[in-house]
Amino acid sequence: MAERTEANRATSSELLSPERRRFMTRLSLTLTGIAAAIIASPVIGFIFGPLIKPVEPVWRQVGAVDQFQKGQTVKVTFEDPSPMRWAGVTALTAAWLRRVDEDTFVVFAINCAHLGCPVRWLADAQLFMCPCHGGVYYRDGSLAAGPPPHGLFKYPWRVRAGQVEILASAVPLE
Repeated sequence: MAERTEANRATSSELLSPERRRFMTRLSLTLTGIAAAIIASPVIGFIFGPLIKPVEPVWRQVGAVDQFQKGQTVKVTFEDPSPMRWAGVTALTAAWLRRVDEDTFVVFAINCAHLGCPVRWLADAQLFMCPCHGGVYYRDGSLAAGPPPHGLFKYPWRVRAGQVEILASAVPLE
């Protein structure tokens, strides 16, 4: 039995020689560095991408003028100004549009000014409600209650060739 233990020690000391240990340490550090670079590159691109190439606002059509009734608030969808080619249906975003009178519209961002959750329009209460943290907005988009720092963001709009267009930009958050 004692002979077997000494043979095992000799084998383990050969396996754990300083050169082999140094090689294995360098190999594991190199592979860890490569894995970290692979994981970090999309994150770095996501963080610094907007600084390199900011998203330009784009006019998007949201519907014909006569499709919107006076005094009614409706959700309109449009393509995000910075969609990825592979985004598919997720490239669509939305806004709340109200026709005030014959020639005037107001368009609110669908995103809560607090953390960007989508707000809902409650027609009976004439309020916008955020289901995430309890933000409440009056029908004019001003803040009624909750944690948001201010009212809903408004999109610039225009009527062109019988179509209502909004100047879509990146999700407005602070």
